Amino acid sequence: MAIPANYQEISIESLPELSARLKAEGHRFVQVLAVNTEAGIDVQYTFMKDGVLEVFTIKGVQKGMPIPSITDNFIAAFVFENEIHDLFGVEIRNIAIDFKGNFYAVAQREPMTIISPAQKAARDKAKKAAAAKAERARQAAAANASFVTEHPYAKAKVTGVAPSAAAADIELKMAGADPEKIARVKAALAAKAKKAEQEAEAAKPQVFDEQLEAKLADMDPEKAAKVRTAMARKAKLADMDPEKAAQVRGALTNEAKLESQRAVGQQTPQKQAELEAKLAQLDPERAAKVRAALDARARQETAKAEHDEKVAVLEERLKNMDPEKAARVRAAFLEKQRAAGAGADGKAGE
Repeated sequence: MAIPANYQEISIESLPELSARLKAEGHRFVQVLAVNTEAGIDVQYTFMKDGVLEVFTIKGVQKGMPIPSITDNFIAAFVFENEIHDLFGVEIRNIAIDFKGNFYAVAQREPMTIISPAQKAARDKAKKAAAAKAERARQAAAANASFVTEHPYAKAKVTGVAPSAAAADIELKMAGADPEKIARVKAALAAKAKKAEQEAEAAKPQVFDEQLEAKLADMDPEKAAKVRTAMARKAKLADMDPEKAAQVRGALTNEAKLESQRAVGQQTPQKQAELEAKLAQLDPERAAKVRAALDARARQETAKAEHDEKVAVLEERLKNMDPEKAARVRAAFLEKQRAAGAGADGKAGE
């Protein structure tokens, strides 16, 4: 069972007051530890009360930065403070029981601050990579600013709206590119965006809906273009012969269904792997029951999707029928569906 813990960063100056307050509140001292980082030594104090750990960290302690001891309130801390002094070189003043650097007999002073040549090379490499990345980002930002100034159709990134995966991928690929090449790519994207905007403008419905236009204006441009295309398609279907419009709608529905199936198919291996990993942790009998339940639910969802699709197609056709005939066709369809459901239940019972 994990012990709950709260973490907080503190300053050296606030340590004495914090120590006194925790003592007065009845906290129990747990430990003091140190970690050698590139920014200096992080010193972490841990206390406990009512089963909850309270962790306070002083970050980036440098040579010559003395830390006051907390042994005036928590005497047990003298062991940890002497250890941190000997192994990390942290200067801790007024320790109640001070070994004066002789708590450990070590051949090398402050041995925990020594890093290997491999570690140093790795840190230097990371610093250089970070600096190079920052420089590329700076050059890209400068090129983008120049591009936006020179191209009237260029638009700044939309704030408050998450960028699409494609846009994020493009930005990632261009992060290390030549600034001039970035400008050419952005110019091509701006031209493409302008063309899409013109097509969307041409596809606008004849009746101007202010509320709808306001919503579209707040959308991602790519999504707004898709919405306008769908509206234009709907307007064209309204002007078609009813029978032909029904055929077109059916084709579009099938296309959307296939696209959905393809998307589900792409996700299936990953989801299946995650499911199998979870089932592998269960008792075999329980795992078999879970699989059976999942299979049953999948069959139900598939049957429901097929039923909903049939109903949608039927209702589209019934719109153009005589009301009396449409009622008979609908009743026959429902009766057939009930019979099919009863047959399925019977087979399941067998």
